[in-house]
Amino acid sequence: MFTVVAYQVANTINIKASKQQLQWQLLFQDSDELFFSSSKDKFIYLFHYGMVSFFNLSSDERDAALKMIQPYCENHFGESISEEVRIEIKPNTLQVNFESIVLPNLNSEMIRLVMLNASQSVALDRFSKITEDLLIETNEHTKYLENKGKLDISGNKLKRFIGKVLNIKNKISENLYIFDSPEITWEDEQLNKLNLELKKTFDLKDRYHLIHDRIEIIKENLELFKDIMDHKESSRLEWIIIILILVEVVDMFILKLF
Repeated sequence: MFTVVAYQVANTINIKASKQQLQWQLLFQDSDELFFSSSKDKFIYLFHYGMVSFFNLSSDERDAALKMIQPYCENHFGESISEEVRIEIKPNTLQVNFESIVLPNLNSEMIRLVMLNASQSVALDRFSKITEDLLIETNEHTKYLENKGKLDISGNKLKRFIGKVLNIKNKISENLYIFDSPEITWEDEQLNKLNLELKKTFDLKDRYHLIHDRIEIIKENLELFKDIMDHKESSRLEWIIIILILVEVVDMFILKLF
């Protein structure tokens, strides 16, 4: 029995610096990922969006590796979000179950696919919590609007809130390639089958759609808030103009009178 453990350790990991400084054997790389072998049948997978995944490393080995990676992390998390997946090896068998994943052998590319999908699952957990909190905060403003007939948020705070939502949306779009299959699966039927089964078992697509739908709901509410804010500002300007005109008229009347 082997174990894959995936951690969300930071907002981002500097892939370029990690590649230059970490001494493990590099098996695969692109602009957003590094896949290492730390020793025989032991693998470490780094992702730009702050994920680290381990295969067949003990708890002490994982802790030591995380300390080596920490200098290349931006906004390192004190408490890591994690997920653990068990892997069994049985000749001529390929199965993806909820309890464990069965592979025919210690194929590094199969293991990499498991580590990739486990990492994306953890990232989805984090984004799900973030969007849930944003939706709760948005609902508080809509309830206040329903009860009081006005907003309880200033223009500057609203702009910052909109920026926060857009940044989260951009991070999800840039870092989570739920619908993209890795190149290694394109010409290998067995790897493609494994990848599809992993996405299905981890429920990646449905969880991604849930997060996306939450963001769209939040965006619709914020656009409404912005329209109300713009209307309020426009009304304020109209009253200022009216008052200035009245002052000018009164001033002219006084001048003519005296």
